[in-house]
Amino acid sequence: MDYSSFLRYLNEHIDTSGKSGRHIIRFTHPALFAEFVAQLRGQRRRYPALKQVRTSSLLQALFCPLSWREAGTWGRFGLLVEEDARVAVHSTVTPSKEMATGTPWGIRKIGAPDAWSVSTGNQIRIGVIDTGADFSHPDLRHSLARGVNLLNQISLPYDDNGHGTHIAGTIAASGGSKSMMGVAPRSLIYPVKAFDHNGSAYVSDIILGIDWCVQNRMHIINMSFGMKSKSQSLQNTIRRAYNAGIVVVASSGNDKRSRSADYPARYPHTISVGATGKDGRIAPFSNYGPRIDIYAPGEKIKSCWLGGGYREMNGTSMATSHVSGSIALLLALRPGLTPGEIKRRLRRTARPLSSTVPKAKASAGEVNAARLLRGKTATASKKPSGKS
Repeated sequence: MDYSSFLRYLNEHIDTSGKSGRHIIRFTHPALFAEFVAQLRGQRRRYPALKQVRTSSLLQALFCPLSWREAGTWGRFGLLVEEDARVAVHSTVTPSKEMATGTPWGIRKIGAPDAWSVSTGNQIRIGVIDTGADFSHPDLRHSLARGVNLLNQISLPYDDNGHGTHIAGTIAASGGSKSMMGVAPRSLIYPVKAFDHNGSAYVSDIILGIDWCVQNRMHIINMSFGMKSKSQSLQNTIRRAYNAGIVVVASSGNDKRSRSADYPARYPHTISVGATGKDGRIAPFSNYGPRIDIYAPGEKIKSCWLGGGYREMNGTSMATSHVSGSIALLLALRPGLTPGEIKRRLRRTARPLSSTVPKAKASAGEVNAARLLRGKTATASKKPSGKS
């Protein structure tokens, strides 16, 4: 490839205002990507617009603001171009402020306290790709590592929305008997801030978050978000994280649809999570059916919030954090398990849903941390995943 011509073309067609849209440009061969990155570093001073270009070594791709019309001409450079789509978090907040909760009902429901005599998730690293975290929250003071802020790399990943803090609390809060306790209170959350204060992100920011998680050797990635359209770039990145031995847990979505799940939960290399309520039934907002690998509590879930407070939230986001915490308990006890083995074990040890749930809906069971650690089989959870 003529890199001087390519970089000049790129410099001339980047929209520095960002109004024309953002795109992902993938290289078809690692050697071509490596050569491009070397040339890019040397040409940024000559071509100022190239400062807008970001790269992912995991995906072997670059991200930049570019109109689709212009992007369509790039076939002559032998590159694959994809629109950089928007993604949103999967939850809703109730209006009331909650006080410290002790051990919330969902954490008790999945049997986490029964597992703590065996495992507390000690030293398991969990990358939470979300809105950041409240580093000043008293129940998270021993649970948060530095992480990364992909929206402002000179700043810590401070949460300006609340969603990421809520997720972190359910997974790993360790405030003690009078405050919030998470599923895996000795695990370590690495907040990866890819989402803004509105709970919105670009696919490229999520890809860079996964890239960071692989480079920093996370054990688990929690993805409590989704979108309706498929992204080949995101799927490729998740597959590479899976091949690196990282367990990727994703929320299925809140559209109350059968045989449906949002992306990235729909990809085969993720663990797709649906939500249940206190009655053991599938939550009325949750997607359900054969694309769901496991269910977990997701209705009226109390957890940490901004300013050292607490909030109650609904969503498959909340269910996903229960599953990530359960996997952390398991990995601390059985560190050699692969992502595929963990998914199979989750399904095999899940508790059957309430008997009032129609069989057509109940293609998977509800996670139970104590059974997961013991490896006790539940016969209702043996059906293969219907994801594609």
